[in-house]
Amino acid sequence: MIIAVSGKGGTGKTMFASLLVRTLSEMNGKDILAIDADPDENLSGALGLEFDKTIGDLREELLKERDKMPPGVSWRDLLEYKTMGAIVEGDKFDLLVMGRPEGQGCYCAVNHVLREIIDTFAKNYDYVVIDTEAGLEHLSRRTTQDVDVMLVITDPSKRGVSTAKRIKDLSRHLEINFKDLFVIVNRVSQDKLSKIEEYSRELGLEILGSIPEDEKVLEYDFDGKPLIELPENSKALNAVREIVGRLLMRYEA
Repeated sequence: MIIAVSGKGGTGKTMFASLLVRTLSEMNGKDILAIDADPDENLSGALGLEFDKTIGDLREELLKERDKMPPGVSWRDLLEYKTMGAIVEGDKFDLLVMGRPEGQGCYCAVNHVLREIIDTFAKNYDYVVIDTEAGLEHLSRRTTQDVDVMLVITDPSKRGVSTAKRIKDLSRHLEINFKDLFVIVNRVSQDKLSKIEEYSRELGLEILGSIPEDEKVLEYDFDGKPLIELPENSKALNAVREIVGRLLMRYEA
């Protein structure tokens, strides 16, 4: 199952992705791959894992070595081999970081590599969680072409919900077919949630769940602590657990 986490900047997208990975990793016997597809590379810090190589790095290496490739070795074979070395293996999940493009120029080649990797390696995992870049660019670049579920994180504002609507509309325009697209409202109070739910229904969007403001998240962010290590009494963590339970019950029933 491939799950992409999207939304406009500042809504808590990476926070949710890291807690999603934690919740899935608490299920015994499941293999999980987290992909940081955001050029800001924040997911690794939220997950408490360090990395040496990114997909951007691999692309640059391949460009330098393409004239030195031995006979009979294809570009894809070499890519798969190098990607295996770039995957960070954790105790409960693995991590792959997309990285940034080198210098100026189009990011298209790196995104193409990401799609190749998703196609190749996703089948080796029970769950793949993709933390996408903020906004809509990942759709136009088609880095989320083959996901099962798109979870759009929004703050309790009409602008955030409208972004979710644009993601849904653009995906249809580009013929990117998610099996499901849900909205998750972050940092919302109960009195505001009903208004957001009403506005979402008007736009034809379904809210899968909500996450309250959590001082522990702010504290961990400020201190640079991995969000995946939030304590058991974290409001955000327990809200994400409820959302994941709701998703899996609905999707895997």
